[in-house]
Amino acid sequence: IKMKNVLTIGEAMGLLIAEETGSLESVEHFSRHVCGAELNYAVGMARLGNNVSYISKVGIDPFGRCIVNFLKENNIHEQYVWTDDDHMTGFQMKEKVVEGDPFVANIRKHTAFSHFQPADLAGIDWTGVDHLHVTGIPLALSESCRETIYTLMMRAHSKGVRISFDPNLRPMLWKSEEAMARVINDAAQYADIVMPGLGEGRILTGRESEQDIAQYYLQRGVQTVVIKLGGSNGTYIRTEQEEFYVPSYHVKHIVDTVGAGDGFAVGFTSGLLDGLTLEDAA
Repeated sequence: IKMKNVLTIGEAMGLLIAEETGSLESVEHFSRHVCGAELNYAVGMARLGNNVSYISKVGIDPFGRCIVNFLKENNIHEQYVWTDDDHMTGFQMKEKVVEGDPFVANIRKHTAFSHFQPADLAGIDWTGVDHLHVTGIPLALSESCRETIYTLMMRAHSKGVRISFDPNLRPMLWKSEEAMARVINDAAQYADIVMPGLGEGRILTGRESEQDIAQYYLQRGVQTVVIKLGGSNGTYIRTEQEEFYVPSYHVKHIVDTVGAGDGFAVGFTSGLLDGLTLEDAA
């Protein structure tokens, strides 16, 4: 089987995880990692044997170098990770908790990635690219990021590259829910596959049922809508021709649900690239 060529774009960040419980300002020991929804996606796709290129921008700083090294170690091409002399790589600090969700502090204002411009995409070679995966996160970061994502999606579309779009809503990054819904839905119409969670779909479309949410996107030119129903409820998939439900796997021991949606996007899009039907891919 020929390896499939996959592109994704996103802000990779440094991540400092507290090693003891307590507020972030009181903890003394942290372990250093990297993070990013699209980074999770890139790692998963590379592990499944796809040829993955990650588009990003980092500062000339230790976190930026750390991200590039991480990409190399995980067999992800980093030729489209550009550096910015004037702005830093963003990072997050994450609490350690015994139960519940840990508090995460984002240090990501005016980062290198937030200064991404559409002109930065000129260096991308589209020859042989099979798939582009985008999330809604970069759309929240700045006006220029937004333009960059629209440009990238339009370019991929014009070259016949299949596009998957995961809204991946981060309300904290947006000024208002209305702005978030408007921008995310604008981007969604450039995609072939849109994959919101049920709760996200309700926020984005103002509609309640998975059928009505799917219909909203089909009317805007999306070919396939994949709605993650949450937990043990599986997935609802709808195209112009068909609709069906796919049950979910039962996971006995859940370590952390962060990144579950990214993992689903990996399995689904990689399955389609391998020629599986929508039902088998899900």
